[in-house]
Amino acid sequence: MKVVVDARWTRMDAHDGISRYGANLIGALHRLHPVIMLIHDERQLRLLPAGVPYVKVNSPFSPRELLLSRTLRPLRPDVVFSPLQVIGGFRRNYRLILTLHDLIYYRHPQPPTFLPLPVRTVWRLYHKAYWPQRVLLNRADAVVTVSETTKNLIAEHRLTRRPVTVVHNAPSVPPAGVQDPEGGSRDLVYMGSFMPYKNVEALIAGMAFLPGYRLHLVSRIAPEREAELKALIPSGADVVFWRGISEDGYQNLLAGAAALVTASRDEGFGLPLIEAMNAGTPVVCSDLAVFREVTGGHALFFEPGAPDEFARAVSKVEDPGLRADLVAAARDQVTTFSWLTSAERLLDLMRSLA
Repeated sequence: MKVVVDARWTRMDAHDGISRYGANLIGALHRLHPVIMLIHDERQLRLLPAGVPYVKVNSPFSPRELLLSRTLRPLRPDVVFSPLQVIGGFRRNYRLILTLHDLIYYRHPQPPTFLPLPVRTVWRLYHKAYWPQRVLLNRADAVVTVSETTKNLIAEHRLTRRPVTVVHNAPSVPPAGVQDPEGGSRDLVYMGSFMPYKNVEALIAGMAFLPGYRLHLVSRIAPEREAELKALIPSGADVVFWRGISEDGYQNLLAGAAALVTASRDEGFGLPLIEAMNAGTPVVCSDLAVFREVTGGHALFFEPGAPDEFARAVSKVEDPGLRADLVAAARDQVTTFSWLTSAERLLDLMRSLA
């Protein structure tokens, strides 16, 4: 069985969620079965696993994308897997597996800012109705998603007639050693984008009730968005904008933090949560069904529109006994997520189609 994976959504500077998902799945999958990657720029190789064969093809934004199946003919693939639901090509002669991570943009239609303006325009139109999604997903032979919560939403909205398989996200580093159960840190870490549905404003507002704590916003941020958020910082609150952080820097900061925090109003999975659980750091998060699924309930939850509830949840982590219980239970929960397990599930799906 010849397997081709579309790695063209891999970033060239630093991973976003989809880029990290694809790169880690490729690395784990290649340990189980030979894989060929599709890239469109050799700079993507910096963030992709070494030693995996690749073929350079057109950008997914190119008009040549419509002819991708013809481009792939010399490779003679049996199965092509895309970490997104978007991939071109007509009259294909291979099995196709597409990925739908979430349904966030139907409820929060603002597109990612890194996309070209014409693509952002199409994005908004695309998410005004469900039928375009159905057309895309039903082109595939199977669909993958990252959580049971999203799988249930796909069924609820009847987005595809194809079978849907859950292939989870997973932490990218080995589990941390035993952390200090007493805590003592007053550092709070937020990892994620600054799009409106991420609701970072609630975290910032909540800092008014958390004297002595420091909120670290570690992701890259546009200057205009940073200025908007800085204007909301309560008097005397300690909020730091990192504007990007290395993987090692992030892991070190996370391991020494009082908690990983997020007030997101919508998610498809919640990778930072399991990264925190893997690091032995408590999670304080908004009360979403997918966050309860991912954490197994081993987190402190609050209503995303209530900054004071966020602050009270953070304060509870100061209790050494509660903190130790959260960390221990989360450590057991996070062992259910691994890239190797996810790759095995994906490979089983591929073999069932080939």
